[in-house]
Order: sequence, then structure tokens, then C-alpha cells
Amino acid sequence: MSQFTTLLEKYSKPGPRYTSYPTAPYFHTGFSEADWRQELQTSQRPERGLSLYVHIPFCDTLCYYCGCNMVATGEYDKATRYLGFLEQEMDRVAALTDPRRQVRQLHWGGGTPTYLKPEDIRRLMAMIRARFQIAPDAEMGCEADPRELTREHLAALREAGFNRLSLGVQDLDDTVQKAVNRVQPEAMIAQVYGWARELGFASINMDLIVGLPHQNVSSFAHTLDRTLEWGPDRFAIFAYAHVPWMKKHQKLIQESDLPAFATRLDLQQLIHERLAAAGYLNIGMDHYAKPDDELVKAQRNKTLWRNFQGYTTHKECDIYAFGASSISQTPDVYMQNEKNLKRYQELVESGHLPVERGLRVTRDDQIRREAITRVMCDLELDFSAFGREFGIDFPSYFADALTQLPPLAGDGLILLEPGRVQITDLGRLFLRNIAMGFDSYLKQGNGDQPRYSRTA
Repeated sequence: MSQFTTLLEKYSKPGPRYTSYPTAPYFHTGFSEADWRQELQTSQRPERGLSLYVHIPFCDTLCYYCGCNMVATGEYDKATRYLGFLEQEMDRVAALTDPRRQVRQLHWGGGTPTYLKPEDIRRLMAMIRARFQIAPDAEMGCEADPRELTREHLAALREAGFNRLSLGVQDLDDTVQKAVNRVQPEAMIAQVYGWARELGFASINMDLIVGLPHQNVSSFAHTLDRTLEWGPDRFAIFAYAHVPWMKKHQKLIQESDLPAFATRLDLQQLIHERLAAAGYLNIGMDHYAKPDDELVKAQRNKTLWRNFQGYTTHKECDIYAFGASSISQTPDVYMQNEKNLKRYQELVESGHLPVERGLRVTRDDQIRREAITRVMCDLELDFSAFGREFGIDFPSYFADALTQLPPLAGDGLILLEPGRVQITDLGRLFLRNIAMGFDSYLKQGNGDQPRYSRTA
């Protein structure tokens, strides 16, 4: 076993992905619609940008691995009705929003946003533009499933102003695709990718998943090699989280078909080596990008940030999220909409903002969130500068975290200097483990701890 796989095995443990801190399992139903309305009213700052997220939960078919909030249906009228509820929700939020605020970022996720017909893609964007001021240079991205996708869908996205596209590739192997009920021939993906390039999307990301049933080093090497030939601007390569106690449909996957732990380690090493050899930089958290990508530049300039959409260059934005299960964020509050589609629609129809739960962060949460973000985005942390910024004595405030750093340094994951920690290139693969030392919730040790996916 190589040193690399030895470390992967050592540090493979359940841990958060830190798209928020505190993490979503700690949101609570004591946070009400009235709390969110008050936050919207009191947090308006004309100079602060907006990041809009719209959740489209519908898919044509069920992918057995899926961990998203989605509904598989062939009844398209459900989507048509859903757009009406989105419009009502947007009306209520827009009425509480300073009209001078500009939308700097917009993202559609799901489910499958391209489940919408081209005319409804245009309809939804018209709804958004009628209520919010979108900056001329806004970053606008959409997730897309190559199946059932036509050139007209992509043309409608471009017409609506989208300049980024994320393609759900997952794996190119036929056996793997059949095992997870997502059959999409290589030629289909190549065609969709070609259309996207022809239509002028400025950035194209490909999503892959490692750890799916029947995957092995040989089969996944082909997937990597072929997708690298296409040359997307970014890769997001996620580790499959088998959580059938949370996602019942994952029981349709035979656990005996999942790759053994040793194979998963070999797959991680393969990804690390192939993408590095192809010139992609590991930003961290399973994300890779070309050297001239905006995320890479932001990481170098210390302006990278992390939120529920992953890595972003828009730290200065509040997130207003629409649709079932979507999560909004201001500097002081997280709020999640009702996850159940029927209940979401009932709440909107009865005149409510569909708040299910949320959280107002404490000062300790803010301090620890910033420390975790510096680790995961800046890849370094200056103790003295951080202490001055927040008015704390860093060594005493983070005494527990500092005791966990020397072993990480011994394994080559960080460089530990007096008053400073820097993540090494190897350490980028273990950012979750490094960040976990600054997480006070993980130290509570009660019996109600949430169950997270493994870090490797």
C-alpha cells in the first residue's frame, strides 16, 4: 500500500462538507417564518449583492444513488404548477428586498432544472428578471442532465443569460450506469457537450461520482480519460454516500456491488494522479479546475468562499433561495424551506414564506465559520491576524484545535509554523479532516450527533 492510500485509509471518517457552519443538521424548527421575515427586513444593505438559487425538484427517472431532494415524474403539469408557486414565493421575498440590490450570481439546481421545457426556462427567467435586478456581468449557472436534453434547451438557457453549465456525467461505464438506473451513452454526452461549446457557455463543469456499484480502477480510468479529452473547465468528483436510512431508494443498490474500501482508495489515487497530470488544480473538496479558472484565481487572491452551492467567488452576497428544500443565507442567519413538495406548495398557496427551519448564528459560530472557511478556501490561517480581526486570543480560543494540528503536520497535510498553519498540496485532499478540529459541534459528544458521509 502506498503512503497516499495509507493516509486515505487513516483519515477516512465521517465528517461535514462545510457548505455551512453550523452544518444543516443543527438547523431547528424553532426558527420561524416571522424570524425570516424580520431578517429579510433588517438585513437590507443596498451595496450588498444577492445570489439567487432556484430548486427544480423534478426528474424524468430516479437515479438510485441520488441524495438530492427530488421527485421522479412523467407528469409535466406538476412542473408547470410548481412555477406558479415559485412566482408567489419570489413576489413575497422581492417585496422585502431593497430594489437597488444587484444579483451577482444565479444558480438553478435540482432535481433536474433542464426537466423544464425551453419555453418554461424562458418563463422562469422572465419571472426572476421582473423581480430582481441582475447585474450585466452576473455569474449564471445551471445543472443539466444530458438525457432528454435537446439543443433547444441549451439555446433557451443561453438566451436567458446563463453562462455556466454543470453536466451530470457520473460514470461512462455501461454496467455502472445500469446498476444506478442512469443510462446515458458516451455519444449522447459528447453531443450535449459539443452543443454547449457551440452555444458559447463560458464555463462547463462535469460532475463525476466515485464509489458507485461495479466501479473499478480500469473502468473509471476510461471515464476519466474520456472526459479529460473533452476538456471541461472544471470537475466536481464526489464520493458516493450510501445512506439508505436517509434515502430509501438507495436500497435499490446492492451493497455487495459497491466497491470495496481498498478499491475506493485506489480510485481516489487514480483521480488525484490523472487530473494533476492533465493540468487541473485541486481546489479542495473534490473540485478541480484549470489554472486560469476564476476559482483558482480567487483562491490565490484569498477571496474564495464556500456556501451551499460549493465554492464561490461571491462571499459578499446574501443567498435568497426559492423552491422546496432550498437554503437561504445572510451573514447572521440560515433558513431552509419546507422539503416536502406538497407541504411547500400548501404553505405558499396559503400566503406564507415556506420556512421549515433555520438558525441564527452566535458569535462563536461566526468565528469558527471563518476559521473553517480560511482552512478550506485560503489554505492557510494566520493566528495573530485572525485574533486581531475578531478580538480574541487565538491560542486560547482554539486550544483544542491546536492540539490536533501536530499529528496532521507529521503526516504532511499541513505546515505548522509559529503562529501560522498552511495546508500542503497533499493536505488539499483532507480539508474536511483539517477543518473538523475547529468545529465545536463535533466535540459535543451527545447521542444525537448527525451522521455524515466519509471524508474519503
